[in-house]
Amino acid sequence: MQHNHTQKNNHSCHEIKMDDHDHHAMMIQDYRKRFWVSILISIPVLAMSSLLPVLFGIDNSWFAGQQYIVFILSTIIFIYGGWPFFKGMWNDLSNKNPGMMTLVAVAISVAWIYSTAVVFGLEGKMLFWELATLVDIMLLGHWIEMKSIMGASKALRGLANLVPKQAHKKISENNYHDIAVANLVLGDIVLVKPGEKIPVDGIIISGESSINESMVTGESTPVFKKVSDETIGGSVNGEGSLHIKINKIGEQTFLAQVSKLVSDAQASKSKTQLLANTAAKWLTIIAISAGIITFLVWIFAPEIQTAYAIERMVAVIVIACPHALGVAIPLVVSMSSSISASKGLLIRNRQTFENARNIDAIVFDKTGTLTTGEFSVTEVIPFGDMSQNEILKYASAVESHSEHPIAKSLVKHYSGDSVSVEQFTAIPGKGAKGIVNGKQIVVASPGYISENNISYDNTKINSLFEEGKTVVFVMVDNVLIGSIALADTMRDETEQTIKAFQNQEIKTIMMTGDNNKTAERIGSILGIDEIFSEVLPWEKSSKIAELQSQGYSVAMVGDGINDAPALAQADVGIAIGAGTDVAIETADIILVKSNLTDTMSIFKLSKATYRKMVQNLVWATGYNIVAIPLAAGVLFSVGIVLSPAVGAVLMSLSTIIVAINARALKV
Repeated sequence: MQHNHTQKNNHSCHEIKMDDHDHHAMMIQDYRKRFWVSILISIPVLAMSSLLPVLFGIDNSWFAGQQYIVFILSTIIFIYGGWPFFKGMWNDLSNKNPGMMTLVAVAISVAWIYSTAVVFGLEGKMLFWELATLVDIMLLGHWIEMKSIMGASKALRGLANLVPKQAHKKISENNYHDIAVANLVLGDIVLVKPGEKIPVDGIIISGESSINESMVTGESTPVFKKVSDETIGGSVNGEGSLHIKINKIGEQTFLAQVSKLVSDAQASKSKTQLLANTAAKWLTIIAISAGIITFLVWIFAPEIQTAYAIERMVAVIVIACPHALGVAIPLVVSMSSSISASKGLLIRNRQTFENARNIDAIVFDKTGTLTTGEFSVTEVIPFGDMSQNEILKYASAVESHSEHPIAKSLVKHYSGDSVSVEQFTAIPGKGAKGIVNGKQIVVASPGYISENNISYDNTKINSLFEEGKTVVFVMVDNVLIGSIALADTMRDETEQTIKAFQNQEIKTIMMTGDNNKTAERIGSILGIDEIFSEVLPWEKSSKIAELQSQGYSVAMVGDGINDAPALAQADVGIAIGAGTDVAIETADIILVKSNLTDTMSIFKLSKATYRKMVQNLVWATGYNIVAIPLAAGVLFSVGIVLSPAVGAVLMSLSTIIVAINARALKV
């Protein structure tokens, strides 16, 4: 019963994560719908407003009682279009942290209440058009913003998709039944056929095989496993059939733990506050305070009517909410995203992208990031008179029937005429054999050679092992004729990229699940500053956190599932575009072209983008320094008073300047 209870809870958690993803999509749809509805209703409001006479001298007194039509249409915009801002204001005030939502809600409320009072008898001018345009622009800004925000649920969904949906459950001897993986319980035994994904974390009770765990652990070489060895759900079985007994389910599984690390790191990072929200918070305080002070000053001034004092207060509060502030950041983000796309960069998280300008340490995953993630032949060493090409011919002939990554590399490297093989047989975890041109050919691992007490001159071979290379041996009719060394090859642009960061005095670090020798070989070639090797998947994010605790602002570049928690933990997570869906969905920035040199473009674009954001915030809020005092009437004695209508024109000008400045973003 406990098993079923656990499964039910896990299923519920999965549904919640999917609901989060759906909720994010629904919010984007909601903002889009409210924007288009509001902007359509705004057209007649603007046509019948006081804006046309002020700007163009047009008499728009179309018919008697049109102010009531304007009132009805504006009220629809106020309630329907303004609802997200009222809801946001409630959240702001609940958290005692007023921001943009509060500022917008206060401004449109004051404009609606005041304008409604004017419609029904108060002396003054209606500001319904100001309310409508403010709602329109703010909805547009939030729509753009929502589209740029990343949802963690896609990454978690990608992790779930790694595990197959069905498993071959053993019912009795030679009797198996396919059932949903979600219905498996502790102690169940499943059959995993060659080439299939392993559905569960468990222990092998019969069979042996090479298991490809690179998508999960980052280890580039398939791992040979036998009875009593543990398996990880989501890894890929090689050439042998396995019977696995389940020893972990639900939240205990490896992928579930990785999923939790991704979710936790992303949740903690989402608390970063935008510059625009900080500006909005202070503008809210200034606007309300200045409005109240303005009203109190004018209400007690001699020969001043109450209606005038109210008008001055409304002017201050409405003018203090600049339209441009709503689009100052989203416009730059939109432009930045467009530029980045043309350069092969896809920005998925604005907040952390802004942090890229402060990076002083960058961590690279090895397999699939600094290297291609594919084996290639580096050396062929004959032990007798046979040529290198002959050795490759025999090896590739036998391995042409194998799906092992090393086998594929041998076949790919041989460029001669193909040779047929007969009686092909896989030797699980140790190689393969077959008959080629009437000769018994064996392509074997060092373990096979050692087990069969086959001797060879090991001076050169040991040096290859010291370099961290993988070595296979080739035998013809039980005679050892040579060996072939393979290694995970470097990307063409890797060395150039490392040097570029070092020239910027940014510390370069390589982190890998591979063994020390392999890591040191790659590190010495690149001249990388620091190496973390034999790092287990769940340790990667803690390594990033350790660097951060030392005061470093850290970027992480990776491509595998095991990199996902580290990508989420880093100040800036960068995924190779050709990597796994999980790494891509967890990262803040994706290298679409899978070219490492593009990582340097990230930091240049980040600096330029941040500079434009600051400039736009200055433009969006700077006019308040002049507009608010004038609206309050500080120069009333000399006949200079800023009306809400004129203030709105200045706000429109500010919005245009912000838009032009955003368009000028270049790298």
